[in-house]
Amino acid sequence: MNLDLAVRKVADFPKPGILFYDITSVFMNPQAFDFVVKRMLEEFGNDKIDAVIAIESRGFIVGAVYAKEKKIPLVLARKKGKLPCETIEESYELEYGKATLEIHKADIEAGKNYLIIDDLIATGGTIEAVAKMVERSGSKVAGVFSIISLPFLGYEKKIGKYKTVTLQEYHGE
Repeated sequence: MNLDLAVRKVADFPKPGILFYDITSVFMNPQAFDFVVKRMLEEFGNDKIDAVIAIESRGFIVGAVYAKEKKIPLVLARKKGKLPCETIEESYELEYGKATLEIHKADIEAGKNYLIIDDLIATGGTIEAVAKMVERSGSKVAGVFSIISLPFLGYEKKIGKYKTVTLQEYHGE
């Protein structure tokens, strides 16, 4: 399947000069969404994964499907201030700002293997922040899955040590 045909491109969002790759159109296309799920299960179906960490918010959708299919827990990485219990947190730089993610401290168990799922990898800062929280908790990153990646932004420098699978690359055209 040519996933590029299912990805909506929005110019000048969230600010001028940025081309936004919107995966909500992938979710609106049952064949494209099915392709994403099948590829994710193919790539990580036999790996030792104890739980999924899905990153807010579109990562929740894909992560929930994987967790349900594999019958493993789904851990949510949310924007600061959205989780009600004790959390661990990590701040990171975005390509157009700064942010902080949090995970419930009780949701990450030492010695476990976590698959990190997001919708798009740009600079790798978001994934790196989650990976730091996982490793600080005495656990391991089993891999990273994303629908879209922007390798021209150099995410390999931050997350290259992890098995990373993306389905559609864009090269800054």
